[in-house]
Amino acid sequence: MAFPPIVTATIQSAVLAATSNLLAQGLTAYQNELPLVIDWVPVFQFVIFSLISVPPNFLWQEFLESSFPAYHMAPTSAAVASAAANDEKALEQEEEEGKLVEPKLNITNTAIKMFLDQTVGAAVNTFLFSLFMHSIQAAMVRPLGAPLSNPDKSAKYLFSRGAIDYSKVDWTTVVGRSRAEFYPILVAGWKVWPIVSLINFAFIKSIEGRNLVGGLAGVGWGIYMSLLAAR
Repeated sequence: MAFPPIVTATIQSAVLAATSNLLAQGLTAYQNELPLVIDWVPVFQFVIFSLISVPPNFLWQEFLESSFPAYHMAPTSAAVASAAANDEKALEQEEEEGKLVEPKLNITNTAIKMFLDQTVGAAVNTFLFSLFMHSIQAAMVRPLGAPLSNPDKSAKYLFSRGAIDYSKVDWTTVVGRSRAEFYPILVAGWKVWPIVSLINFAFIKSIEGRNLVGGLAGVGWGIYMSLLAAR
């Protein structure tokens, strides 16, 4: 049985989020010339964020597409030529063959969607990412020397009692850190995501396809964000 598109997109993004975090850990180990010991806690945190954030983002993309369709139907060049020549027979043949109209890119709508996605969408996603990551890191803090604090114990830690405790979170500090890094992350994102958005809105017609393209591009972005979150 096929999953609904929103479920498929969420699962894909969760897998890609885990992949990007694992790659970031491998890159860090390589740069520091250390053996790779996978810490499953940040992998878990990134996967949870994907599971939470992808469904509303999927609906956001659906809203943008339904409000500002990327394509509109327009007469084909052959139909225009036949109409200009008053060739009724040719027009009838083109209608029978389905060559009377064709989808054409709506540049105005594409520009509006890009603008909204890279302002409203980017701002909300950036702030919520920081808010989520700082809060869950505080809720899952592992003091050095404490039981299960080492990365090689991370899988066991995830299944331990009290692994996530939001009573530990200082929300004033979390919001302050999120505000402090908001613009640097947003500006960094503008170096990547406008190109991805342009490709998506101009060439990819399905919401599922756009989520997949965004997810693949997000692997590289996820590595950057994983490194940032690990600081």
